[in-house]
Amino acid sequence: MSQAADRYQRLSSTPPGRFLVGRLGLPESTPLRRYEPGQPLLDGPALLGGAPGARLSPVVDRILKSANADARHDAGDGESTERWAAVVFDASGITTSEDLSALHDFLSPTIRRIGASGRLVVFGTPPEQASDRRHAVAQRALEGFVRSAAKELRHGATGQLVYVAPGAEDHLDSTLRFLLSSRSAYVSGQVVRIGAGESPAPADWDRPQAGRVAAVTGASRGIGAAIATVLARDGAHVVCIDVPAQGEDLAGVANAIGGSTLSLDITTAEAPAALAAYLQERHGTVEVVVHNAGITRDKTLARMPRELWDAVLDVNLSAQERLNDALLMGDLVGAGARIVAVSSIGGIAGNRGQTNYGASKAGVIGVVDALAPELAQRGATINAVAPGFIETQMTAAMPLVVREGGRRMNSLAQGGLPVDVAETIAWLGSPASGGVNGNVVRVCGQSLIGA
Repeated sequence: MSQAADRYQRLSSTPPGRFLVGRLGLPESTPLRRYEPGQPLLDGPALLGGAPGARLSPVVDRILKSANADARHDAGDGESTERWAAVVFDASGITTSEDLSALHDFLSPTIRRIGASGRLVVFGTPPEQASDRRHAVAQRALEGFVRSAAKELRHGATGQLVYVAPGAEDHLDSTLRFLLSSRSAYVSGQVVRIGAGESPAPADWDRPQAGRVAAVTGASRGIGAAIATVLARDGAHVVCIDVPAQGEDLAGVANAIGGSTLSLDITTAEAPAALAAYLQERHGTVEVVVHNAGITRDKTLARMPRELWDAVLDVNLSAQERLNDALLMGDLVGAGARIVAVSSIGGIAGNRGQTNYGASKAGVIGVVDALAPELAQRGATINAVAPGFIETQMTAAMPLVVREGGRRMNSLAQGGLPVDVAETIAWLGSPASGGVNGNVVRVCGQSLIGA
């Protein structure tokens, strides 16, 4: 599926369609700017601001300068109509609830000037690492502000909050570049936490995975194929993994990206040892592991046979745990490694008829929570993405009303694409993302279900 299949979006992008949408109060659905190789970080100027005492502004300045972005500190007079490609505000200096007025004073006159597919990024300090109680309260308030402000943005613009721990300022580069770029097209209303870690800058930001090996499960089609393609574009050698029945499709993906294949049913008792042995023999290590393989077997709980419950939990969760155990015990996941798991907003908000799926995807988040401290000790990270409505063969087969509801029930009023999930995984899998550990990032256009 592609965005071209979204007839409502095509209609609402025409002058008569825009008029009709406005008159009827229907959701606006603007085509999103997505990444293409060679594309600049921003397609226009960025406005930077900060509260008194902010500690991250110099770092943001440095990053934007290194990315050749047009960064400005003056919004101009009130008559200016220039559009901002990004507005960045450093709120780390806000230490009391009274100081929160700095957000209003800076953003109230500028938020309407954020352009199509523009970016709003606010920085803060993790509340649990605040200097005192009032500081913690003020920083926690940023979350409600950013989530609300993101819902006021128009024309495909997005808003995010990034909490940066004291001492972790030098780990900001990868995350800021991702959130400002068109790679984050379908990510909005998210809270990212950056802490300690090793985050070496790549020699080439367009190929941050150069020389690294990535293993992707469920890689034969859909989101998995997109993940493999994006990681290969970024320089990785990708080991594409899927069940033997998908062998032909799997080979097609691997051949297209110059990767290799491993036909493997990850639920078998032999699978963990087989994967570890393959990676050890062929590559000696693995720098990126993406747990993407997943299935659905939907029925209400009262009608669900045990075999449907077991199948979903085994593929989506238990097999993933067993693979992690084998890779960790075999010392294949070392310093600089990145594990990224695919959860779902179904594991956050739940869905009727998906108790098995919801449990498995919430369990994936549990894996991230449980393993993050251990991997930090190894100099590695684990994070998860939680996709919302993504245009795939599965969603294309949905009844029209259900499909349209899924597309519109988010702040961007459209479905995401497999590449949106892949770009987010590529950011989390970057060697420069060493400060991002234990995060769950929704790729859902800021879904109205499951904040």
